[in-house]
Amino acid sequence: MLISAEAARPAMAAETLRIGYQRSSTLIAILKANGELEKALAPLGIAITWHEFSSGLPLLEAINVGSIDFGADVADTVPIFAQAAGAKLAYVAEEAPSPSAQAILVPTSSPLKVVSELKGKRIAVTKGAGSHYLLLAALAKAGLTFKDIAPAYLPPADGRAAFVSNNVDAWIAWDPFLSSVIRQSGARVLADGSNGLASYKRYYLASADYADKHGAVLDVIYGKLAETGKWVKANPGPAATLLAGLWGIDAATVEEANSHRSYQVGAVTLAGLSEQQKIADAFLAEHVLPVKVDTTALKIWTPKAP
Repeated sequence: MLISAEAARPAMAAETLRIGYQRSSTLIAILKANGELEKALAPLGIAITWHEFSSGLPLLEAINVGSIDFGADVADTVPIFAQAAGAKLAYVAEEAPSPSAQAILVPTSSPLKVVSELKGKRIAVTKGAGSHYLLLAALAKAGLTFKDIAPAYLPPADGRAAFVSNNVDAWIAWDPFLSSVIRQSGARVLADGSNGLASYKRYYLASADYADKHGAVLDVIYGKLAETGKWVKANPGPAATLLAGLWGIDAATVEEANSHRSYQVGAVTLAGLSEQQKIADAFLAEHVLPVKVDTTALKIWTPKAP
């Protein structure tokens, strides 16, 4: 539907929606670039401001303290840490599992062949990220615990630098960082989340208060996310070209990274959150999570039926 210039004019907006995102927030990055979300929300009198965060936990903290209204998209572990800190959030949407979009990497010359050989090794991992849970799950399957390794808690860029300079024995990365370092350094995948190890779902959240009061806005966001996810999967080349320009990564790497992600946006359900409790319990057992968390206690916003 065409939107008039008057309706789309920012000055006409009665309210501002503050959206937080990470550099790897693919669908939101596309919507930010093409302006489709602004166009869709203009008839509701909503303007948008965009706020970039280095990782998921600060993003959710910003939602909790009221600095932003909506956040996209964070790994499955991040809402659990936010809950432990008392955040009042609401799940808005999820992406279906993408277990191969994160992995434990070792250098191409590494003698390590199986996860059990990580015992005593120095491993770079981003604390609280989905990759953190993948490492825990992989170690547990191999009969090890976190105490059996030497973790180096590093954000993605620093983790990559430590990995390529051989200052760590392994690195747990997620896309597009994962595909980028594999293509550029020949790194090997020691294990990913396949075979039920870690499904790696990504979530979109809002403040609980915003979800209560702005269902019509969230319906528009939900619809645009779902539409954009389908477009990315149906148009891998054009999507990769667009994102390559935004991320400063070559299009071939972006297309490879996108092939690992489902980008299938759906509604959040209690049944679909079952792995969240497994993640929370695993972190609690390893003293990574400070308190026990009931992952079913977080509010779930439900989109209006089409």
